[in-house]
Amino acid sequence: MDKEYIATPSKTIEIINKYNFAFQKKFGQNFLIDTHVLDKIIAAANITKEDTILEIGPGIGSMTQYLCEKAGQVISIEIDKMLIPILEDNLKDYDNFTLINADFLKLDINKLIEEHNCKNLKVVANLPYYITTPIIMSLFENNIPLDSITVMVQKEVALRMQASPSTKDYGALSLAIQYYSTTEIVANVPPNCFMPRPNVGSAVIKLSLRPDSPYEVKDSKFMFKLVRAAFNQRRKTLVNSLVNSPNLDITKDDVLNALENMNLSPTIRGEALSLEQFCELSNLL
Repeated sequence: MDKEYIATPSKTIEIINKYNFAFQKKFGQNFLIDTHVLDKIIAAANITKEDTILEIGPGIGSMTQYLCEKAGQVISIEIDKMLIPILEDNLKDYDNFTLINADFLKLDINKLIEEHNCKNLKVVANLPYYITTPIIMSLFENNIPLDSITVMVQKEVALRMQASPSTKDYGALSLAIQYYSTTEIVANVPPNCFMPRPNVGSAVIKLSLRPDSPYEVKDSKFMFKLVRAAFNQRRKTLVNSLVNSPNLDITKDDVLNALENMNLSPTIRGEALSLEQFCELSNLL
């Protein structure tokens, strides 16, 4: 790229001073200031001119600049209206860039895709850590026609996404991510790669969406109700967690019969069940 990089400490400070920008803690703003990390993200996302990139939380455009260089079309959604003039200025040279000032979680993304005639849609973003899970779950649950999601997240969240049964990181998020996609941690990113520095380590994780899930489930919504109930009180037995859940209408006998059918102990906890077993339990119930 022959243009000046936004994602360097000096350029970031220059932009912040020029616009007298104040970081908003409520939006979880941490701008990337390491071009090597950006190179890794772009390489992992495997972006071509055929792709439309959806970016959530572009900040001052550090990653957006890279995305515009590589992709056919980039649509960035930024909630902070103070960043809009900065982004418009920093990215004025790119005619493949669209900026939307909105709360991503309140947007109708399928409508947006239709309006902008998006092809080969990929999400690439340095996600605001406080809403990482709701953003990713909304992409999955709304059946957004995505190829992949390559995102910077808090390191412990990346570990939870990849976790296996009976580990401390394993939970509802692990099961949802693994049901919809295959995962790969692309890079670990220390706090000094951001401005301001976050208090936690970060990781870039790529989620490649499964065209068809290998898991047979009669009703995935019902299965995820089971999963959430099982992990809401993870120290309890699975039977008690499911029977006590206000979102499920199943009896103790229902659950005990299903577990017996699966050759599982009546005192098993939810965290011991694999995704495949949750699918089987869901189908039985």
